Amino acid sequence: MQIVFLGLNSAGQKVYDWLNDREGVEVRALLTEKDQLDLIKVLEPDIVVSCGFEYKVPEEIINVPEKGVVNLHPSFLPHNRGSNPYVWPILDGSPAGVSIHYMSERIDEGDIIAKKEVRVSPDDTAKTLYERLQNEQFELFKQNWDVIKTGNPEVEVQDRRDGSKHYEREVDKLCKLDLNEEAALGDFIDRLRALTFPPHKTGYFELYGEKYYVEIDITKEK
Repeated sequence: MQIVFLGLNSAGQKVYDWLNDREGVEVRALLTEKDQLDLIKVLEPDIVVSCGFEYKVPEEIINVPEKGVVNLHPSFLPHNRGSNPYVWPILDGSPAGVSIHYMSERIDEGDIIAKKEVRVSPDDTAKTLYERLQNEQFELFKQNWDVIKTGNPEVEVQDRRDGSKHYEREVDKLCKLDLNEEAALGDFIDRLRALTFPPHKTGYFELYGEKYYVEIDITKEK
């Protein structure tokens, strides 16, 4: 089976390395940039696997591989399609998880091959949840590879009206903390948890003409 791989975040690296170790599998190319996508037309792989690819893939590319384009997404679809899916379960209590789905023209809206819900702990931050979801994506892919490679798994059809979808600009709005805003203590803690992703500096407030960055550290009693 000939494969082209898209993207390379931490989960993607694990999946990519694992596929390269499989008998009967040839990973023809690793693509990380949008302008490389036309290579799929040239190589005509049996299947494309995507994990962490940061660009929208056009329909003309999606239609090339006979067994489709399979994407790994760190959310419990149809919840939290789109950007930063590890932020929203902390912030709004929506289910966290990981999913494998066929890529379609609409981002994260293709038929679902497999998914797993992941518990959010009270001491989770966006960073710790992200890391756990990366590992869970890899495990879910390994468990379902045999059915994925057939090109004919049983799927769950997504309804666009179900779940939720988020955009990068929504997180950008969360980052600026208004010192005069009133909020329940629990909601404020959750917001800081959702904005804590070291080494990235995200949540901040401004005072006396200066910007101050804020993170939260929650430790469970042992």
